[in-house]
Order: sequence, then structure tokens, then C-alpha cells
Amino acid sequence: MRIAVVQLGYDDDEPFDARVERAAGILADQSGHDLVVLPELWGATGFDYTRWAGQAQPLDGPWARAMADAARAAAVVLHAGSFVERLPERGPDGNDLANTSLLLDARGQRVAVYRKIHRFGFGAGEPRLMEAGADVVVAQIASGTGESVAVGLSTCYDLRFPELYRRQLEAGAEMFVVPAAWPATRVAHWTLLGQARAVENQCVVVQCNTAGTHAGYQMGGHSQVVTASGEVLAEASGGDQQVLSVDVDLDATTAYRETFPVLEDRRL
Repeated sequence: MRIAVVQLGYDDDEPFDARVERAAGILADQSGHDLVVLPELWGATGFDYTRWAGQAQPLDGPWARAMADAARAAAVVLHAGSFVERLPERGPDGNDLANTSLLLDARGQRVAVYRKIHRFGFGAGEPRLMEAGADVVVAQIASGTGESVAVGLSTCYDLRFPELYRRQLEAGAEMFVVPAAWPATRVAHWTLLGQARAVENQCVVVQCNTAGTHAGYQMGGHSQVVTASGEVLAEASGGDQQVLSVDVDLDATTAYRETFPVLEDRRL
């Protein structure tokens, strides 16, 4: 399976619509990949909370349509990263926004929607402005060989909560896809936790972070693809926009689970 991880770089001065157009242009160059992944909140930015309400859109809004067009034009499965969704109604916390990821097939059709379960901010930012997701999402996507692969969806801060990935594993996940807006100050945690989620669950982990500076925060980059045995197949640099093109042998995950069947020894 050929995967493109688009570590998009940007700053606060680039207008939202211009960034969407630029991202669509990058996606157009990824034809020939089976799966393309974008970062978290790359339109509204992950740390500029003041922009979120003004840039929120419904699930079928212009941002989602642009991403569907891009997936169809490149003929790729697209994890479009996440955007600020304007929910149809307010949730239990009284908010009408969510941090929502969208997974599209090569025809631009919606495969899955994931709303971020663990909100970052310690009472500010996401917890104050956004509703928490409630659903563990594992979706089947084309692998490029005529078969499918079960992909678990999560976002950024979720990576710190291993129980979510156990739930995805129990739902059949063979790969975890994790878009993020992870800052440079804690980027060592980003790489370490991604490798840990791969090893402990014997799953491929695809991590896509942002580059650039958002609301004064330097972003960490270091997007990576990790095999089920913990081997880092590719890692991006820290500060620059970059596209990783990685070939992942999905059969190796099955073989590794069979030759080192640690998951069968779970008792809790």
C-alpha cells in the first residue's frame, strides 16, 4: 500500500480559502498513492481558537466538497485531516462545534467521520468550545491490492490515551491514522507515543503533523509511518512542509502477529 503523508506547513497570514486551494494542488500531485493523509485543523489552525467559530462549516460544506473533489481528481483514498464542524445542534456541553475528521474514497464519497474524543486544552480551547466525540471509528478502505484494510481513526491528543487504540484493535484495526497539530515543545512525545501505539497493538501507525507557526506556537512536524513491529519506515523533518511517500507491506502485519502472537496473551 502506497501512502502519502502531507505535512502541510503554513502560518497565520495565509487566508483559509487560499490554504484550501493550495492543499488541493498538493493533493493533485499524489495520484498513484492508495491513501493520502492531511493534518489536524489545517484550515482553521490548531491553536488559533479565535478563528474556529468563524471558519466552522457543516459536514457537507465547501471544505468537505473541496476535499471530495480533490480525492476524486487524484483517484486516492483521502483522510482529509480535520476541520471545525458546525454541528446541526448543540451537544451535551452546550457547544455546536466539533473537531471532525473526514475519510473519503477515491470517488470522493464519504467513508467515515470521526469526531475527536479527547479534547486538548485543560478547560480552555477545545474543551470550552467543542463537543467531544463519542464513537470509536474503524473503517474499511481499499489497500491498493484489491483487498481492504481496517483503519482506526483518531486525532492528535487522542494519542495519549492507549485505551482508545485497544478499542480500535478489538474492532479489527490493522492501521491507525492520526492527524495532528502537535507543537514542537512536546514533539518527542508525539514520535514516542506513535511508536508505542504501533508496538503494543501490532498495528501500522500513520502520523501526519503540521509545520509552521500557528498563533505563536511553533509546530513540531516529524510526521512518521511506523510498522507493527515498531520500525520507522519514514519520518519528516521538524520545521518544514514535506510529503512522505511510503510503501507499507500490510501482509507483514499479519505475519508479525502470527510469528510473535503477543496479543493472544492479553488477560485484561
